[in-house]
Amino acid sequence: VQLQASGGGLVQAGGSLRLSCAASTIPSGLYAIGWFRQAPGKEREFVAVTGWSSGITYYTDSVKGRFTISRDNAKNTVYLQMNSLKPEDTAVYYCAGGRYGLGRSASLYDYWGQGTQVTVSS
Repeated sequence: VQLQASGGGLVQAGGSLRLSCAASTIPSGLYAIGWFRQAPGKEREFVAVTGWSSGITYYTDSVKGRFTISRDNAKNTVYLQMNSLKPEDTAVYYCAGGRYGLGRSASLYDYWGQGTQVTVSS
């Protein structure tokens, strides 16, 4: 399974971006697709997750009300709509596929994309 993340870029604070995560195939047992991010000098952190079949979503507190995760099963693609972006959202964003529930821990995810850079200027 290959996950291709795209849509990153440079945006001013208050702006918006939409990230996409396209899967080459959907493996048997895939349960969730999540987004994580990693800023320079920091650990990778959970951002949002959606159940691949259920559509149930969870978010980290810092993005609630600003980010929306959604999926298009027909296109094997998950999106992360990011609004009201802040400089502290600057990071490399990764999508990941997991088979073990809607977890927040990166260790629960088996498949990882290459990452896309999001830079928010103040």
